[in-house]
Amino acid sequence: MEQRINVHVKGQDAMKTLFGIGAYLKKSPVELQLLELVYFRVSQINGCAYCLDMHSKDARAKGETEQRLYGLSAWREAPYYTERERAAFAWAEAVTKCEVTDAVYAEAAAQFSEQEFIDLTLAITTINTWNRINIAFPHGVGTYKVGQFG
Repeated sequence: MEQRINVHVKGQDAMKTLFGIGAYLKKSPVELQLLELVYFRVSQINGCAYCLDMHSKDARAKGETEQRLYGLSAWREAPYYTERERAAFAWAEAVTKCEVTDAVYAEAAAQFSEQEFIDLTLAITTINTWNRINIAFPHGVGTYKVGQFG
């Protein structure tokens, strides 16, 4: 592949806005372990190798099991996710695919407070943005270290 722009060097000012959203989400009432699973699931859908590497490592560092990470692409059939997690995954898939039905909305709304629901949606749209940036300007897949970005 031809060398592309290093967005983290040349686009530092632009990236600051996304890092700011990440800092906000770390203080969200939505559990950080659940957010990592959502980030991982959305990255699976979008095929972002860098983000899959990052969020698998971050999820494991937060205590996530390998079994749950391996099974995430088949979460509907896997017995080891909670109803709250299932609602988050369904919402993440719907928002990512721009196919948000009333049923999926109602399922997620039943599991999350209004603030959590807003934060979850912000997390989903943000990881979609990161996926697209990292696919457009790939760099260092497999090199991420836990906590590298604060």
